[in-house]
Amino acid sequence: MAMVCLSDFEAYAKKYLPKIAWDFFAAGADDCSTRDENILAYSRIRFRPRMLRDVSMMDIRTKLLGTEISFPVGIAPTGFHQLAWPDGEKSTARAAEAMNTCYIASTYSTCTLEEISAAAPSGLRWFQLYIHRNRAVSQQLVQRAEALGFQGLVLTADLPYTGKRRDDVRNGFRLPPHMKLKNLEGAFEVCKMSLLDPSVTWNDIYWLRSLTHLPIIIKGILTKEDAELAVRHGVQGIIVSNHGGRQLDGGPATIDALVEVAEAVQGRVEVYLDGGIRKGSDVLKALALGAKCVFIGRPALWGLAYKGEEGLQEVLRILQDEFRLSMALAG
Repeated sequence: MAMVCLSDFEAYAKKYLPKIAWDFFAAGADDCSTRDENILAYSRIRFRPRMLRDVSMMDIRTKLLGTEISFPVGIAPTGFHQLAWPDGEKSTARAAEAMNTCYIASTYSTCTLEEISAAAPSGLRWFQLYIHRNRAVSQQLVQRAEALGFQGLVLTADLPYTGKRRDDVRNGFRLPPHMKLKNLEGAFEVCKMSLLDPSVTWNDIYWLRSLTHLPIIIKGILTKEDAELAVRHGVQGIIVSNHGGRQLDGGPATIDALVEVAEAVQGRVEVYLDGGIRKGSDVLKALALGAKCVFIGRPALWGLAYKGEEGLQEVLRILQDEFRLSMALAG
């Protein structure tokens, strides 16, 4: 079957992944209304295309905190890539490097930070951090990432507790015995998920700043109030995100929240977005509404499930081609 658009990869992944893995990747919180709204919201946004604009030459490159990438789509942090493909995050890193874009590696990777950086030594990599109750573990992760050449630190702010994802509860989801949360091995004796620190506040950004020279990007912002606080606390970037609709059900679609955040920030820090990107035209809508770049989560996993690194490159290439075409047709 020819893979023409991202929903082709989604259909493939749903058909061929084990049900428990598919359910984990697809899960939203509660009724999944925010998860679904992330996608539906794009269909309500309309372009005002301009004509006769000479679109014979187009430059779709952009820069993330000064580093150039080939087009404004990166790979969002998601956990457990080995559930989708045996090589896991190593394949993800290689695909991002091949397409010259940014990959945000998750704390909950099934490959170590060392394996990820060795797989794609010249790729642009950021590291996504959850702050754990055992602060020494978080501190070591940050310092390991910096030493390995990761170029940004992405603090996820919307997970003081894990949202209720009903299918995972029904399935009794846990990692298969042969897979491990490689970056946390030996750090904890009990279930890792319950060791997130729910007492984290804005002041912890100062603590992170004391540990690293890396720029700090905060992920999970949905309101102008929190965007203002992020700027005030000295972050370099904001990812408008609702965790793919996996945390609080009933929050806004990220594309709807983007306008409010971008207006509050007024260019003082870079603003990015994840959630619901399924077409190149979605990327253009996000850029038009104030994002510097978008990040894809589930579609990256579908690409891995299809053909590993090659499948993920194909997903990115389709988005790149669709984005270029949308830019041209919109003038």
